[in-house]
Amino acid sequence: MTNEEPNEKQTKKHQTNLVSAGHAKSIDLEQINGSGFDFYSANSDYIGFTMVNKNHEIVNYRNSSTVRIWYNEQLETFPLHWHNSLEIVLPISDCYYALTGETTNRIQEGEIFFIPPGTLHSVYPPPGSNGVRFVYLLDLSVMTHLKAYAGIQPLLSTPFLLTKENSPDIYKDIFDLLMQMQVEYFRKNLYSELTVYSLLMTMFVKLGTDYSNKLGTADIRAGKQRKYLKQFNDLLAYIDDHYMDALTLESMASLMGFTKFHFSRLFKNYTGYTFCDYLNYRRIKATEELLPHVELPITEIAMQVGFSSISTFNRLFRVYKKCSPSEYRSKLSVHTFKKG
Repeated sequence: MTNEEPNEKQTKKHQTNLVSAGHAKSIDLEQINGSGFDFYSANSDYIGFTMVNKNHEIVNYRNSSTVRIWYNEQLETFPLHWHNSLEIVLPISDCYYALTGETTNRIQEGEIFFIPPGTLHSVYPPPGSNGVRFVYLLDLSVMTHLKAYAGIQPLLSTPFLLTKENSPDIYKDIFDLLMQMQVEYFRKNLYSELTVYSLLMTMFVKLGTDYSNKLGTADIRAGKQRKYLKQFNDLLAYIDDHYMDALTLESMASLMGFTKFHFSRLFKNYTGYTFCDYLNYRRIKATEELLPHVELPITEIAMQVGFSSISTFNRLFRVYKKCSPSEYRSKLSVHTFKKG
């Protein structure tokens, strides 16, 4: 996403009714950022177009950083692509659309849409829109070495929409953190990148805690939550490192010190997945980085990520991606699209 050249919108005060998103008052960017705020020069290093190699967008972060935030008011449709960044879309005025898989997501003013890394998607405004939205592109590789990061991977397994209605306990906090991020970014403060990531980590803590609380069973809430959170965070980190191995429900239950039945129940409560479904999801996700390499046979890719049967791989890939591995690969093309 990118900015248009500065024009009369640059100094316009944007106010949007956000009653549906839970705000008593409208989003007033002048109140948040200050009057005459410059949303443009922070991204003046942008070269004007983006290379998409096999549908993989090579994100141009600002000045060799790991962050790019766009104040976006464009009418263009951005074609199907994916990237290694977490993308967050927050419309300020008018709605915005995101096509993910076979689902068209309408993101209303003030709602927050998360597109996990590796997700094929297309984004576009409604016809004739004069709307504005913030688009955040954040490289999560700087955080993945943290053991606790594995605990939020189930949350980031699919795109999701955060609203006041579906997350009343944390919506305002997440909205405020995103507003702080864009203020730091566009002001180009000396430590803006570091500040953005500190805010992002705070956001993940809130999202992860809320997610775990919603999934938690009564006995977890009664006093075992902290213990189980640590155990399952460690387990998800282990799966990240060993998903290509012959992991079984029995071996993971033994590793955790639980009976198979107790482990199955707790794993589903904690992650929202059965163990088998989560392991398959993690393996399929690993193929997203391998399928663009056309020199690798699909059978080899299946074996490399841990599937012992190509037929099982093909069947599960279709379940998760709504197409076959070869069809997914055929969608990949080399092109560029202009973002400015």
